[in-house]
Amino acid sequence: MSKAAGKLKSLKKTVERVTHTSKLKTNIPAGMAAAGPPLGPMLGQRAINIAAFCKDFNAKTAEMKEGVPLPCRISVNSDRSYDLAIHHPPATFFLKQAAGIQRGTMTPGKEVAGMITLKHLYEIAAIKIQDPPNVLLTMQQMCEMLISIARTCGIKVVREIDPAAYGEFLEERKLIVEQQRRELQEKREAKMLRTG
Repeated sequence: MSKAAGKLKSLKKTVERVTHTSKLKTNIPAGMAAAGPPLGPMLGQRAINIAAFCKDFNAKTAEMKEGVPLPCRISVNSDRSYDLAIHHPPATFFLKQAAGIQRGTMTPGKEVAGMITLKHLYEIAAIKIQDPPNVLLTMQQMCEMLISIARTCGIKVVREIDPAAYGEFLEERKLIVEQQRRELQEKREAKMLRTG
């Protein structure tokens, strides 16, 4: 064996193996992590102890309102341990909560599902800017991003809202949403009859 081959062999021994971690991004409702689908199979594929993860997640989110969707980033280490990073709820959740609506519009830009004030927008931006992906954004950039998200949800950003008029608007909106649901249900039933 030549000197170069001997050096190469000794060099291979000294270099440590690089272990790549498996990353998982998912939304989990606060306090409601369960071993069933869809969370259980995702964790099982990465050889994470599902029961321990669910217990850990539910303990960390115990003080939060149950059912709030939380974006989670899970890094799986080679020894089957994991690092769990829990972010604030999605911007759409905050925007819909501030507007007092359950769902956004089906046709963004054509109909308004709800309204929020600039104050609401600023408060949401102050919360969302704390998330690691948004740390490098300025407050203005964060607000602009939230305005565009609100627009896609059909939420109009205004300076002031008259509570009485907005209450009437929401009542009218409930009727429209109910009618849209009925139309969707009829379309589904008609499609089922055609394929059946």
